[in-house]
Amino acid sequence: MATALPDRAADQGRVLSEAIARVAGCWKLTNEQLGAILGLSPATASRLRSGGFRLDRSSKAFELGQYLVRLFRSLDALMGSDDLASISWLRTANLDLDGRPIDLIRTVRGLNDVADYVDDHRAQI
Repeated sequence: MATALPDRAADQGRVLSEAIARVAGCWKLTNEQLGAILGLSPATASRLRSGGFRLDRSSKAFELGQYLVRLFRSLDALMGSDDLASISWLRTANLDLDGRPIDLIRTVRGLNDVADYVDDHRAQI
């Protein structure tokens, strides 16, 4: 008797969506901020956070979500899992990045630049 295998793409969407919801909670992101980062409406970001919406593996939001989780993991490691320190860093102007990271990550380029910046600093430690 053959057992149906779970849909891998759907499972990836569920896992990433749950991870993004946790990131949003840890960093106290509003639905507007989360939506801007992922290219979603605030209402869809709210549904994602509550489990009523899952990212599709083929969507741009999924790809941006992967970058957001990458940034979270890198910053979390750099800050020693101190969410308040991470929030402070995100909301403070950064001369190297020429802006506040929380504002910069609203664009694809900004999200990539901030993630690369944090990864570069992690590599120095």
